[in-house]
Amino acid sequence: MRRIILFLLLIGSATVAAGCAYTFNPKGKSSLKTIAVEPFDNRTSEYGLTDRLTNIVVEAFIKDGSMRIVPAEKAEAILHGALLRYERQAAQFDITDQVEQYKVVLEFEVSLRTPGNDSTLWTQSMTQEGIYSASTETEETGQQRAGERLVEAIINKTTKSW
Repeated sequence: MRRIILFLLLIGSATVAAGCAYTFNPKGKSSLKTIAVEPFDNRTSEYGLTDRLTNIVVEAFIKDGSMRIVPAEKAEAILHGALLRYERQAAQFDITDQVEQYKVVLEFEVSLRTPGNDSTLWTQSMTQEGIYSASTETEETGQQRAGERLVEAIINKTTKSW
């Protein structure tokens, strides 16, 4: 009986130790070190928004520091995006049916490709929302918030090795 208990303890300890050997590492890094960011295409009537979003993406990559921004001819990968849809919708109403909050909805198609052979590393449709107060904020605030969420999704998709 003592041997069975000892055996079970040994098996249990080995199982726990084996389980502890695996860790989820959300900070896993991509092998890519350099990236070029092309100006985003605008397929909507919302003038100037894609220029601001391209700048937000570039600044976010610089701040993240996991990849260097370089010209396309020196990049290991090229990021391209297109704004496909822009909407402003009422998100919340007060008791008199007046809009309290709006949300800006941005839909993009974003892709990462390698220069030279022009192979696609990934392509993804991304829809992000930014909510803002109708009384104290502007639509641009909602655009900024949606843009920040877009950038977070792009950085995670591009730099993290899941």
